[in-house]
Amino acid sequence: MTRIAFLGPRATFTEQALRSMPEAAGADLVPCTGSPAVLDAIRDGSADLGCVPIENSVEGAVPAVLDGLVVDPPLVIVREAVLAVRFALLVRPGTGIGDIRTVASHPHAIAQTRGWLADRLPGATVQTSASTSEAAAQVARGEFDAAVSAPLAAEQHGLQILADDIADNAGAVTRFALVSRPTPPPPPTGHDRTSIAATTENRPGALLGLLTELAVRGIDLTRIESRPIKDRHAEYWFHLDCTGHVAEPAMGEALAALYRRCDRVRFLGSYPRAGNGGSTAAPATSPLPIVGADAERFAAAQKWLDEVRSGGTA
Repeated sequence: MTRIAFLGPRATFTEQALRSMPEAAGADLVPCTGSPAVLDAIRDGSADLGCVPIENSVEGAVPAVLDGLVVDPPLVIVREAVLAVRFALLVRPGTGIGDIRTVASHPHAIAQTRGWLADRLPGATVQTSASTSEAAAQVARGEFDAAVSAPLAAEQHGLQILADDIADNAGAVTRFALVSRPTPPPPPTGHDRTSIAATTENRPGALLGLLTELAVRGIDLTRIESRPIKDRHAEYWFHLDCTGHVAEPAMGEALAALYRRCDRVRFLGSYPRAGNGGSTAAPATSPLPIVGADAERFAAAQKWLDEVRSGGTA
């Protein structure tokens, strides 16, 4: 039976997103405390797949997940899901609004309800938990007075919904990634996303050169974010999401060009998109020529690309 780790405990938004994916049918779903623990479970073989939140439409990317995807051994994203998030204030039965002195939740949930909490609970201390459901469990254990969580967690932990739909921004969504050890990417669907991370030499125009390799091939860049390299001062991983699939010629050319140009490139997966669209512009048919490039670097880049397409650990 397939074992799939997810950000737990039970009744998190991550579990809801995971259950919408076909891989969850008939699988053993294993809750973990924190997204890093999910990624560790995949790497050590105690789970075949893992589901983690990777990006929120209000608060942006989840730093712990971005950082966890670029350490060794490599991992890749094989599917994503987008879930509309609805937050409720959960308390133990009998607790009134005036009784609340402490509130707990995941940092992204706190960020999305900060205005509501400041307006309705100005004197409460807000603290962070590993997940929204863990915050609900902590309230049930008496560690906090209230939790910002999914309404589903109230039934799971025997709590009462004191206030519902408390997000400051209506319509917020979170994107979740299903992660695996390196494996051949799912076949192209014509509606795909490719995720990569790259580091470049710190010199003028280095990042512009990286982005140009995508632009001249008509590839739509849908997200870029920098994260510090933990053991190198003032050096960064650039995380990029693009529309397209590694099996397609334009994307393959772009990735090979990045491999030649960058210090390091980490392929993080090509997989079907689950929302937030992208450009419908036709890909460029005539990429700019690269003059005077080292033949050995071209050969090395092609070898790396072939390994990526076949599910290797390049």
